Amino acid sequence: MSLSAYDLTVASMSRMLLSLDAIVSKAETWAAEQNIEADALLNFRLYPNMLTFIHQVRIATDVGKGAVARLSGSDIPKWEDNEKTFADVHGRIRKTLDFFAGFKPEQFEGAAEREVTLKIRDQTLEFTGRDYLLSFVIPNFYFHLSTAYNILRHNGLDIGKRDFLGAN
Repeated sequence: MSLSAYDLTVASMSRMLLSLDAIVSKAETWAAEQNIEADALLNFRLYPNMLTFIHQVRIATDVGKGAVARLSGSDIPKWEDNEKTFADVHGRIRKTLDFFAGFKPEQFEGAAEREVTLKIRDQTLEFTGRDYLLSFVIPNFYFHLSTAYNILRHNGLDIGKRDFLGAN
């Protein structure tokens, strides 16, 4: 069995974003039932110097769209980071899934050898597509997805591993 950059980005990240969207729906319903202000969850952080739930979702979706675009040789869409509500978070996830849906496996041919340059703050990082995907994209995507999950779990939302992994 061989895995492609398409499999490791579009296919697997789509599944995980669908799981995140389902978790966000559970959080939205639970918050309403418990009379918890949406802002209390959406702007919660696990530690004072960590980013909020909304930021975790933004970064996970940004990592995903950036990876898909860079590894397919496409332009990265620019999106405003202006989510404030559960509906906005659902919209951000949906926008990412819609972006992913526009790609086909053949667009990722040669992705492993593609040169990828990232400018992060005052740093420039250079990778091969393979190293970018394995050492930057996958760990970052799952870190932010897990942190978003953990923020909701920490606040009392009854979710577990099956929610995180999604439907089989």
